Amino acid sequence: MRLERLGERGLIRRIRHTLGSDGPGVRVGIGDDAAVLEPTPGAWLLATTDLVIEDVHFRRRSAGPADIGWKAMAVNLSDIAAMGGTPRFALVALACPEDTEVEDVDLFYEGLTAAAAPHGVRVVGGDTGASPGGWIANVTLLGEMLGQPRLRSDARPGDLIAVSGTLGRAAAGLSVLEAARRPDLPDDVLDEVARAHLRPIARVSEGKWLGSAEGVHALIDLSDGLATDLGHIAAESGVTARVDLPRLPISVSARAVAQALGLDPLELATTGGEDYELLFTADPSAIDALTAGLRSATGAAVTLIGEISPGTPGVLFLDAAGRAVDVGQGYEHFHG
Repeated sequence: MRLERLGERGLIRRIRHTLGSDGPGVRVGIGDDAAVLEPTPGAWLLATTDLVIEDVHFRRRSAGPADIGWKAMAVNLSDIAAMGGTPRFALVALACPEDTEVEDVDLFYEGLTAAAAPHGVRVVGGDTGASPGGWIANVTLLGEMLGQPRLRSDARPGDLIAVSGTLGRAAAGLSVLEAARRPDLPDDVLDEVARAHLRPIARVSEGKWLGSAEGVHALIDLSDGLATDLGHIAAESGVTARVDLPRLPISVSARAVAQALGLDPLELATTGGEDYELLFTADPSAIDALTAGLRSATGAAVTLIGEISPGTPGVLFLDAAGRAVDVGQGYEHFHG
């Protein structure tokens, strides 16, 4: 059945059934003019919102409805993680063409709740509408933090720069999905990079741990690419960020895809974007404890990639000989 036959009221009833009952902290959820929520006493309220738009953030030929729902939630979870917070409540707005199959909307919400469930996030409201073009999803996510949020503006000269996990898999996955021919690579490699692009994993546990750890200063998630996101820290903190390119933890699968498709693995890692790893700056005296502690608490590896110094705000990428390298910029809306 198509949405044009079900109607908006029928769709809302169906969504309520898919999402299930309200959870802790929800006094009134879906079904009234506004949700009524009960925050944790003494906590800071965190709020973020992100759009996911067809042919900008995903292609329908490669991303199924469940993938779209997952990604719509994951990108917002990552923003709360980047503050060191705990995600709690979500509002979801979805617009899609009238001839969309109702079952596709069901799959969208199933993917969205699958991404939210491990973190205890409840969907408490939102909106639906008809789109004259493709799919558009917008999630507003509310979170909490009991300590001091970690801000982009908190980097200090002398800090070391570190990143969780590996880089380049999501950009490699997009390249595979967009390629004219399937790369001659093992299925597990292709599946790994495609999933990194379609269903990114937000580092929520890692963000909460780093948010409460001594010695962590600035914190950001890598959504638009290392060059762009580290540039935000440099600009907001008024510092120079120096990155040693040979130290970047480029994933093995990204390197394999780059070789198969004739791409530059450094470009995938620095400007490809959508890795959703956490980048942070920290006091040098605390970095060993932070590295060991994060791995022990969450299993996430940490790699030191550079340092913060005083100077003109910006990012300086250096090759093995210490020469400056222009890696370009990551993704930015409204720029060609």
